[in-house]
Amino acid sequence: MLRKLNARLLCAASLVLGVALAPVEAGFAEEPMLGAGGRPVDADWSRSPVYAEHGIAATAHPLASQIAIDILQKGGSAADAAIAVNAALGLMEPTGCGLGGDLFAIVWDPKTGKLHGLNASGRAPMGRTLEETKAKSAAIMGEGKGIPPLGHLPVSVPGAASGWFALHEKFGKLPMRTILEPAIGYAENGFPISPVIAFYMQYNLARFEENLDMMGDDFSYERATWFDGGAPEAGEIFKNPDLANTYKLLAKKGRKAFYEGEIAETIDAYMKRIGGDLRYEDFAAHEAEWVEPGCVDYKGYDVCELPPNGQGFAALQMLNILKNVDLTQWPRASAEVFHYMVEAKRLAFEDLAKFYADPDFADIPLDWLLSDEYGAERFALIDPEKAMTDPVPGTPPSSIDGEGDTTYFTVADKDGMMVSLIQSNYRGMGSGLAPDGLGFMLQDRGELFSLDPDHANAYAPGKRPFHTIIPAFVMKDGEPFMSFGLMGGGMQPQGHVQVLVNMIDYGMNLQEAGDAARFHHSGGRSPTGLHSDPAGELDLEPGVPAETVEKLKAMGHKVNMVDDGLVFGGYQAIIRDPETGVYAGATEMRKDGTVTGY
Repeated sequence: MLRKLNARLLCAASLVLGVALAPVEAGFAEEPMLGAGGRPVDADWSRSPVYAEHGIAATAHPLASQIAIDILQKGGSAADAAIAVNAALGLMEPTGCGLGGDLFAIVWDPKTGKLHGLNASGRAPMGRTLEETKAKSAAIMGEGKGIPPLGHLPVSVPGAASGWFALHEKFGKLPMRTILEPAIGYAENGFPISPVIAFYMQYNLARFEENLDMMGDDFSYERATWFDGGAPEAGEIFKNPDLANTYKLLAKKGRKAFYEGEIAETIDAYMKRIGGDLRYEDFAAHEAEWVEPGCVDYKGYDVCELPPNGQGFAALQMLNILKNVDLTQWPRASAEVFHYMVEAKRLAFEDLAKFYADPDFADIPLDWLLSDEYGAERFALIDPEKAMTDPVPGTPPSSIDGEGDTTYFTVADKDGMMVSLIQSNYRGMGSGLAPDGLGFMLQDRGELFSLDPDHANAYAPGKRPFHTIIPAFVMKDGEPFMSFGLMGGGMQPQGHVQVLVNMIDYGMNLQEAGDAARFHHSGGRSPTGLHSDPAGELDLEPGVPAETVEKLKAMGHKVNMVDDGLVFGGYQAIIRDPETGVYAGATEMRKDGTVTGY
């Protein structure tokens, strides 16, 4: 009964709070719904950002946000607090992240006045070839249907732990045992499950149970660890003592325990038992990599993302397209604004599907992709009156050479350090495989490889797959302005752009920019090589006015009204006032999270 009620409450909350840009008639509600109440300031469909002077954290779970502040008040850096948050979310939000997944981060370091990018994504098994992967995938999925989403075939080396220790080595202040202590305590003693995560736990259990034959494991350990008696419900106390022991091992023995010690050995033995290919040698060879973020100017703001193998540059390409039109000539809720953003997304994602891959294996014309000239060239392809029927990727000049379900959170400290971090197992809880006694599931990120040998993102031994998870950062006049992100697969670049347009073009505050109704476009070419309808489908939230919906349909967009919030991501953000140093933080109603500061 509680599970049904929670699902209905989620749906109702989406309908009530999603009234974002103008009073609307949703058109698809089955019963009358109450709208938003009044507010003395700002929009009545949002709430206030949180302000704090000394430190602040915006995460997908209230307890994780509080842990970040506790670490900051003990003298920890924003990097220390970010590690503590990620460890806590691996326990509290296993539907989005965990030690079995990968990690990306952007860090503003006030000491050096520099943005640092971190790519802690893992590689495919070195002992399995493309031909073997194609044959094994076809036996499960059928010919030409890609790598399966569950079982050992999509599993790559988990990079999250290497990201923690890379952050700690460069920016940490407290010992790792202090940083991991809060998550260890909650794992041993328990914590109450929050509503959205309870909903996703139910979803993941159903997904696993429907596909047990795909996983190659009896699922007994996974069931005992997360689903004993069924998926936990909101308010139910949940414990994971095995994860507590894993964290203790990391606190005591450091990074080597994961990649060259007991954890790597356990996963090696587990994979051999179930017929998987990941080996100890794959773990021993893994290293996180510090990389240079790429930035583009959007109306006086420098928006920065990490380079491929992630999809962050797609957001920058969208902005380079959109800077060629003054969106403010129309109201934010108008069909014209949605149309230009959707068409910019479709063009950018065509390039994403063709070019984005592990730069160690593919030549990617990054400078060309992010050039103003190419942005203007792509913009010229947009018809202001109707949707494109079949957009295609661009062709770089022959003189151009290449160059080398998720949680997002952000933390800032009293010294001005700001950390933008995203971490994921990919689809929900991942592959459905949990190695013996470790308390975490392995990611299924390798599903995003292409099996076409001529594709830039083709599977290869020791290669990093295309990644959807992307942290973001914004600079203004050479100073740090905003650390932000938005979890949710292909929603992420288009979500980044919508938030920025809301703030920069339309003057929304940090909280309103995330609460406002969003679009999510899917379809077209894919980096997996499994392409779909080039027109794609446009999902809209209830806050989009009915007249806008009808006009978008008339323009040729295939519109779906979606009222459950599931495909529209989860946003967190922190802004720093360059004059006072005061922080403002925001999170949103689509997740369980909150902002905490001191």
